[in-house]
Amino acid sequence: MLAAFVSALKTPDLRKKILFTLAMIAVYRLGATLPSPGIDYKVVNACVSGNQDNSLNTVLNLFSGGALLKLSVFALGIMPYITASIIIQLLTVVIPRFEQLKKQGQPGQAKMTQYTRYLTIGLGILQSTAFVALARSGQLLSSSTGCPDPSKIISDNSAFGLIVLVLTMTAGTAAIMWMGELITDRGIGNGMSILIFTSIAARIPTEGQQILASGGGVVFGVIIVIGLAIIAAVVFIEQGQRRLPVQYAKRMIGRKMYGGTSTYLPLKVNQAGVIPVIFATSLLYIPSLIVQLIGGSTDSTTGVTTYSGFSNFLNVYVVDSSNWFHNVLYFALIIFFTYFYVGITFNPTERADELKKYGGFIPGIRPGRPTAEYLQFVLSRITLPGSLYLGIVAILPNLFLSLTSNNAQNFPFGGTSVLIMVGVGLDTVKQIETQLMQRNYEGFLR
Repeated sequence: MLAAFVSALKTPDLRKKILFTLAMIAVYRLGATLPSPGIDYKVVNACVSGNQDNSLNTVLNLFSGGALLKLSVFALGIMPYITASIIIQLLTVVIPRFEQLKKQGQPGQAKMTQYTRYLTIGLGILQSTAFVALARSGQLLSSSTGCPDPSKIISDNSAFGLIVLVLTMTAGTAAIMWMGELITDRGIGNGMSILIFTSIAARIPTEGQQILASGGGVVFGVIIVIGLAIIAAVVFIEQGQRRLPVQYAKRMIGRKMYGGTSTYLPLKVNQAGVIPVIFATSLLYIPSLIVQLIGGSTDSTTGVTTYSGFSNFLNVYVVDSSNWFHNVLYFALIIFFTYFYVGITFNPTERADELKKYGGFIPGIRPGRPTAEYLQFVLSRITLPGSLYLGIVAILPNLFLSLTSNNAQNFPFGGTSVLIMVGVGLDTVKQIETQLMQRNYEGFLR
């Protein structure tokens, strides 16, 4: 693997791509620490250090590399683009116009990308306004030691100052989107995925330090060993696929014979990727927002907030990640969204028609409708273990809550973080390997 890295750096064009990607990553991390106008960073540093267990914005803060709670220029991170991409992809099934654009190839894809950009900017304005409003009211961060009044994070509460802050964070989102597209065009790998990988990786040292401080060296060592085992298992399952044999009939075109080849149709065990986990996580944060909006009564002496009625039920059973009901609900939502997402992204009828159109068939299965039914049968059987795998990995942080003696989200090798990091890492390594193989160099995965 090290020899392959040396070979990649010796290749001029590949070296330029790698250095350009690293430069964009450095700019992205710089923007994540760049202060936004009108923010008192003395208050921010004091409040963030005491709010490591804030569960409401944990995932959003993870995707921004810790920039969200600091309200930096890149505070929103890549999350608006992810949300916009998912919405556009789901609308493809509902809106005929989007479905037609999807079938038009490169021109249609360019148009869909343009719609995604517009929607990203709109979502950036909405999300930045929401977070600024939460910070202004003191609900973005909770009161803690060293941070008695979190509402003082924003030093300039004038209308002009708030508008400038919202525009700055929205412009940061646009800049992140632009950098991601630049990495895709001129760098290595998918730009947006690389930036997400960078944000998550930037949080691991801090989370590791918290585990070491709270649990000690023995617990830290056990967590590292368990984390390596989890990563190995995730790599194994992410690479797993069911290969359906496909044969193409021979065809005479002019005086030449075409076809007669054999190949396979790969169906991944985890066909849905990390999208079901993101869907389920986003849905479970709605009760947290409801609890915050309804509020509760805070004891001035102890500082403990108590809830009543429906808010108390949501706070105890749904919001609390250590509660068994929360974990069961989370697990069930992941299974549901896995089947849902696979159902809208993989159409067995279209695949069967494509095989029939080009003279391909699965041995023992008649072309057309029988092939579509067979593909649906195999896909439904593969999706079950894939959904169970996603659910187990996603709830691992909650299972290790007692082991780390800290917030469940401080476990750095579970949930969306490990799924995204392993997936992006494998995809990037494969892309570098492909370019090395074109130059007769030994690849990474051999």
